[in-house]
Amino acid sequence: MTKSESLSEVHQSVHTDKRKGWRRILAFIGPAYLISVGYMDPGNWATDLAGGSKFGYQLIWVLLMSNLIALLLQSLSARLGIVRGLDLAQASKHAYPRWANIPLFGLAQTAIIACDLAEIIGMAIGLQLLFGLPLIWGISITIFDTILLLFLLNKGMRAMESFIVSMVFIVGLSFLTEMFIVEPSLKEVVKGFEPSLLSGDALYIAIGIIGATVMPHNLYLHSSLVQTRKIERSNKGIKEALKFNLIDTTVALNLAFFVNAAILILAAAAFYKNGLHEVAEIQDAHKLLSNIFGNVAPTLFAIALIAAGQSSTVTGTLAGQIVMEGHLNLRIQPWLRRLITRLLAIIPAFFTILHYGDDALGGLLVLSQVVLSLQLGFAIIPLIHFTSDKKLMKDFAIKPWVKVLAWGSAAVIISLNVKLVIEEISGWTKDANIWWLYVFIFPAIILTALLLLYVFFHPIIDKKNRAKQMVPHGNALDIGKIEKISYERIGIAVDFSKNDRNTIRHALIQGGKDAHYYLIHVVETAAARYHGDIVMDHETQSDAENLEKYKANLADLGYDASVFIGFGGTARAIADISNKNEFQLLVMGAHGHKGLKDLIFGTTVDSVRHKVNIPVLIIR
Repeated sequence: MTKSESLSEVHQSVHTDKRKGWRRILAFIGPAYLISVGYMDPGNWATDLAGGSKFGYQLIWVLLMSNLIALLLQSLSARLGIVRGLDLAQASKHAYPRWANIPLFGLAQTAIIACDLAEIIGMAIGLQLLFGLPLIWGISITIFDTILLLFLLNKGMRAMESFIVSMVFIVGLSFLTEMFIVEPSLKEVVKGFEPSLLSGDALYIAIGIIGATVMPHNLYLHSSLVQTRKIERSNKGIKEALKFNLIDTTVALNLAFFVNAAILILAAAAFYKNGLHEVAEIQDAHKLLSNIFGNVAPTLFAIALIAAGQSSTVTGTLAGQIVMEGHLNLRIQPWLRRLITRLLAIIPAFFTILHYGDDALGGLLVLSQVVLSLQLGFAIIPLIHFTSDKKLMKDFAIKPWVKVLAWGSAAVIISLNVKLVIEEISGWTKDANIWWLYVFIFPAIILTALLLLYVFFHPIIDKKNRAKQMVPHGNALDIGKIEKISYERIGIAVDFSKNDRNTIRHALIQGGKDAHYYLIHVVETAAARYHGDIVMDHETQSDAENLEKYKANLADLGYDASVFIGFGGTARAIADISNKNEFQLLVMGAHGHKGLKDLIFGTTVDSVRHKVNIPVLIIR
């Protein structure tokens, strides 16, 4: 059965209706903590360190503003998931045509890979700082996060949330301890909350802080994670869920703000006050902490970095699953989906180290944030459209003043991130050999800008499909008059195991004595794979004799049958014989392989049914 729920493995897996009082509130606590880790990943660390070391406490107000914008957008994301039961990617699939969803998926997946890349680099740097492990080995180790995520998912949503909260706790505790070590000036910290005019490098770093704080994959993720709570689908139940999730989001994002503020304050107190104004690299910060404060502060710094990278990786990979299933309705095996996401992030990191050396990772970290910024508009604009729509959201559409704040925040984020991209490209144009800029980068930017305009105007212009958006799979059809289906040409895949008797019996029931049956067996020996139908090894001859025995047995029972032998790949051979002979029905036995056996022996049934256009009856 096809599952349409977002993150179907854990959909509505946490019950809220059986709890009362404070326990009921706790039942809703969790999703925002998974979101909060995205607000304190290594990308944030880089911008916070640069801001604190270069401008002291001056940019704390930018962090606060970024956090307030993030709180607004994350609450809209949670509202979409709770009210409509759709994540942001699913809602986009229903609101925009398929041709638009393909590039929207591509951009979202690119942003997730960019996030994952930053987290891989941060994790590898943390392992190097703590254990002296070479960066390339640290990056290789991060591939095992895929196994960790599968383990956590199998243990349930609560186990995953507990893991994330423990990682966040380690990060927060590490920086709280470091605050006592560096002893920042409380008066100057408070003064940093006062807004000031920004220009030059201060503006550039402020843009970087905003770009690293409000991340698109968190909007996709939050709208899905809130659906792990089973709520009462009434106005009262939805209102209660919205209230408790707002509390969850506020607490979690404020925690993320304090962590980011702590990093900036640490950089201001440790580096800016000591005249070290050019600290942007994470490794530099660790080294300087060692010189100034001894071993305790840098050790805590490295531990926090590993914890932040580990937890951000889990949430980034989940977001990859959401955008793939949402935009494309494409579901592949969980372990494969997560492995692909991780590999796509590891490959650029590997290439950078091998080709440019360890020192280039800092530049790659900045580039990942630039790539991330490009996708923000494609998540924010649809989110505001969806949550503003009274026809779809009914009583839970956002109020006009919230809408004004949301569009204002979107305008600020998009314009500042566009400025960040322009700044980067301006730096690239100083290179003499920039032909690639005109061949690849500029056309990509123009197409991206056109798509962004389409995403903004399409929901305003095209209102006739609003009703369709409310039905995930379309409307149920009238089944009509039922007529008996008579199969005349039925294929039967056999393997001479004890399952054959059951498979053949079910096939005979479908067609009776009026149908013609085609017995199929595939020889999979090495000789058969290489030489095909010219092979005459012992196994082929034995299998041919067995097929003739089945044919004679059926003839004695009054059934007409023919035999076919395929060679090489089982799924392809069965499908080729079925298509060539125009079977109307294919009957196959399933061995019931699971887990590791599927990896070793393959999944023939799944492969065959994707290669034929006829009904496939699977017998266990």
